[in-house]
Amino acid sequence: MKSCKLCLLPEIVKDSDLNQEGVCRFCRDYKKMDFNIQEEKRKEFEADLEKALNDCKGQGEYDCLVPLSGGKDSIYLLYKLKKEYGLKVLAFTTNVNIPEIAWDNIRRALKKLDIDHISYTPSNSFYAKIFKYLLQNQEERGAVYTISYVYAPLFEGDAIKLALQKGIPLVLAGYSPGQPEPERMLYEFSRKLICQTDWTPPGLRQSGLLSEEEISLFFNPVQYPAGTEFPRYLAPFHAWKYNQDEIMKSVVKNGLVKTGKHASPIHSNYPINWLLMYSDLKHFGYNPYHPEFSTLIREGKAGRTYWKIMTPVVNFMIKNKVLLGKDVTNSLNWLGLEEKDLRITKPKGYYDPVF
Repeated sequence: MKSCKLCLLPEIVKDSDLNQEGVCRFCRDYKKMDFNIQEEKRKEFEADLEKALNDCKGQGEYDCLVPLSGGKDSIYLLYKLKKEYGLKVLAFTTNVNIPEIAWDNIRRALKKLDIDHISYTPSNSFYAKIFKYLLQNQEERGAVYTISYVYAPLFEGDAIKLALQKGIPLVLAGYSPGQPEPERMLYEFSRKLICQTDWTPPGLRQSGLLSEEEISLFFNPVQYPAGTEFPRYLAPFHAWKYNQDEIMKSVVKNGLVKTGKHASPIHSNYPINWLLMYSDLKHFGYNPYHPEFSTLIREGKAGRTYWKIMTPVVNFMIKNKVLLGKDVTNSLNWLGLEEKDLRITKPKGYYDPVF
């Protein structure tokens, strides 16, 4: 398969449009961008973030809450907030499908940084039921998009609920640039989304799959009394300058994770993600995370060499269900699914809450 010689984007990706020189349309358009405008916007976010981090001090028992997955970004975010900003941080983990290597990172970082931590373990059967249904009824953008944008609102909502309970003014997520989708979040979840929008995915509500008690697990600000002060939900790596390779080196150097393997997003990935990638490779012919990594490479935020080596390795493991790719089979068995059950049946946006 041909790919862009600059960012490695496969030509099979929609609108990649490789030219005779082997450069994709996205790289060609990127070269034409006004980087002064882009940098000005980042600096606006950075100024707002610096003010928010200063203003949050001493408002409550904790200054901020960080959703902690055990990946390099959330670990590094804890480090910056504690060591560089001197904030009193509460780390929070929704314990669903987190691999042992990520738990090792969590335990090590929390001990090193001396940070309080709350872990919430919801019903395994609830998540299994949702994952199973969604994999059999994916929207047209595939498994990673479908599962991620139902699963993420659950643990994001868990964080908001905890922040409200403890009077914490800021939730700070370790999303790298490009995560989540820009229309959903660019540096900050909108106040309309936080204060007025029911986060229950419409497609799930309409499916009849969930009881009212299960639907209530999704965050819904309407359920709170008038005058409730909802926290801000920010993504600091959208405001700070970001470099994936430097973060991976830093978390190892500072003793927050054990080795470079522990810092790798490939090894700390949720086990079910291997099944999601398998499904999308099957339907689309390329790894669903490739456009995200290509964007980081294009913008100088991730190393081209690392992903040039690792992408074919990851795809080989997925397709052949070997090494880390064994989690494809493990997840199918957990959910009681067969490969033929991985189907796209719903239109684009079927599960998206109205933002």
